[in-house]
Amino acid sequence: MCLGVPGKILEIYETNGLTMGKIDFGGVVREACLTYVPEAKVGDYVLVHVGFALNVISEEEANETLALLSEIANLEEELPTQD
Repeated sequence: MCLGVPGKILEIYETNGLTMGKIDFGGVVREACLTYVPEAKVGDYVLVHVGFALNVISEEEANETLALLSEIANLEEELPTQD
């Protein structure tokens, strides 16, 4: 299973010939490669998998996905651990 996480592009720049960006994942900022989404611009939301932005998505879709990921994290905290 692959997991893409939505984030908001804060900054776009070039490094070693690749288009890169600083991406805000709900308060955590990381670098991601934006080469596969040349249409992306600052303020857009992208779906990132293992450091590569794969799609530009709407803010609504990004917020829905982040809410679901938050629910999953909360559920994991409530489940008993297996020994």
